[in-house]
Amino acid sequence: MKRALLFAPLLLPLPACAGTQANDGPSLAKRPVEGRFDVAPPAPVVAPPGPLPTDLAGRLARWESDGAAGQQAFAAERSATAALVSAAAGAPVASERWVVAQQAISRLTAARAPVTGALADIDRLYLERSVDEQVDGLPDIYALRDRLADLVSTQDAVIEALSSQLPGQ
Repeated sequence: MKRALLFAPLLLPLPACAGTQANDGPSLAKRPVEGRFDVAPPAPVVAPPGPLPTDLAGRLARWESDGAAGQQAFAAERSATAALVSAAAGAPVASERWVVAQQAISRLTAARAPVTGALADIDRLYLERSVDEQVDGLPDIYALRDRLADLVSTQDAVIEALSSQLPGQ
């Protein structure tokens, strides 16, 4: 019995917890003064890239010339390499015809060195200017980089196709 009396006060509703009391607390509704300063921040102004700096124009022209020279050398070497690879198609690995075809593929790969070198240089320039946030001329740099990358990709496909015709590849 004493235990029941001990817990009896806990069963009585407390006035602060009663749900039927009038709302004496502050309203959570938005006050008229609160909306006055809701102004969207201004959009950041980003200046478009300017023209290619004059000190880079010469470098881009040289890389474009290197790319063209590398493509010409690759094209000149390609037909001879294709003929040697065709001749070695049925030859065993390490035979004379197979070795000659492998050497021709190596010469073909070396002939495109000006293109791959120019692509590496322009990649380095693009990354340096991007990191330094020097955006002037980036569209021109990227356009040349894209053309050189397409050349290299096409040349890679030719070399891979020729290599796959040889036994042991």
